[in-house]
Amino acid sequence: MNSIPTGRVTKEADGSYDLILTRSFRAGIEDVWASVTDPERTAHWYGTWKGEAGPGKTIDVQMGFEEGAPWSAMTIDSCREPQHLALSAVDDYGAWHLEVNLTENDGVTDLEFIQHRIDPGMVESIGPGWEYYLDNLVASRDELPLPDFHDYYPSQSAYFVAQLEAVAGQSET
Repeated sequence: MNSIPTGRVTKEADGSYDLILTRSFRAGIEDVWASVTDPERTAHWYGTWKGEAGPGKTIDVQMGFEEGAPWSAMTIDSCREPQHLALSAVDDYGAWHLEVNLTENDGVTDLEFIQHRIDPGMVESIGPGWEYYLDNLVASRDELPLPDFHDYYPSQSAYFVAQLEAVAGQSET
């Protein structure tokens, strides 16, 4: 698996920062949707979840690739199957506002992952973390060995810090 960082940090109109990463799959949108929403399939690249899914509902998510495989509650903020999913959570590391958007053209589905309102002080670990998880998704779908997190962190940290510094230094228009 290629562990070259691809994500980008953007500065939003309200002064907050978003992290945006993309991946493309030679698969239909319904199949990719299942990879990011079916608990049996999410267990292969991120972690499993349980509970009743639906907008406004809370599910329990287990992060299968983190030390101790912790559980956390995530609220489904919005869901438009099979194109859009937005989730939020608050844990010991802060507030998480996550969004997945899928589009399909000619048998290729593009996945756009956004973490809204990232904590600038955590970009050095958040960026490599999401690169790792999305590469896990690619590997699990292609039935390849999963990548090693040590190939992402801390080697990608400087890339994401530089991304943040570049957009933070831009004057607002």
